[in-house]
Amino acid sequence: MMSDVMIKEGSTSAEPMLSRSDYEDFLYHEAALLDAWQLDEWFALFAEGASYEVPTAGAPDDADSAEALFYIADDYFRLGHRVKRLNSKQAHSEWPRSKTLHTVTNVRILGADAEGVKVTSYFVTYRTKNNVTHTFVGRHYYVLRKLDGDIRIASKRSMLDIDNLRPQGRVSIIV
Repeated sequence: MMSDVMIKEGSTSAEPMLSRSDYEDFLYHEAALLDAWQLDEWFALFAEGASYEVPTAGAPDDADSAEALFYIADDYFRLGHRVKRLNSKQAHSEWPRSKTLHTVTNVRILGADAEGVKVTSYFVTYRTKNNVTHTFVGRHYYVLRKLDGDIRIASKRSMLDIDNLRPQGRVSIIV
């Protein structure tokens, strides 16, 4: 559950906060790795034990993957397998690979606590394959930590701001 209301006034953090532009640059880097289909490098941005979730279209921000259907609800281990599959010809939906363009905007720091720094952004991801372009729009909610001098993703939740997956049909890329 990640939203503005979760960050309580006066909360303290063991996690040092960087500037908004530091987090923004990190998110731009993440988008560039995804567009270049450098999925192994993208996966390396995640801290051990991290999670990556994409709830169903129209789900509330506080949806719980233990109680509701999600398009993607990966722990660190499953995310590693997703990356391995997407990098192989076994990912039939993505072979040959789609062309993607990830845009990131409205980056905001929501606060910090013992879990890490809460950062949100809006996104538009374009996926082009077989002369058809699909658009995914929404909000990313991150928990970021500084580990060994580098920013790492402790959790990422991508909330789709669409009513359903028509005409996209599926989420076969990393949004």
